[in-house]
Amino acid sequence: MPLDWSEVKRKYGDGFMVPTVAGGKFLNVTHVDDEAIHIESPIWKARLHRVNLEKGVALIEAGTISRDPGLFVEDYMLYVANERATSVAHVLRDLQILDQTETFSIRC
Repeated sequence: MPLDWSEVKRKYGDGFMVPTVAGGKFLNVTHVDDEAIHIESPIWKARLHRVNLEKGVALIEAGTISRDPGLFVEDYMLYVANERATSVAHVLRDLQILDQTETFSIRC
């Protein structure tokens, strides 16, 4: 199922605190536009580009990228972009695209 950008905008558009995969912290989404999810911390700002998020979800659906949040980060950087992959994992887990596990799987 492709990423539903209208759902992303509805959920995060006016700002949202996304729970992190582990650690009990939050990712601060400040807003969403047609091109990206805008995130920030006290010391940096970044954008999670829609085109990359959509490509990542398509690769998850195709079985190329793992649904495990820990393995997803590595796969996303390899197949999509080195663009705040951990932040992408937090968002996609919150959207229930990635597994809800908090443990880290190891590839052999």
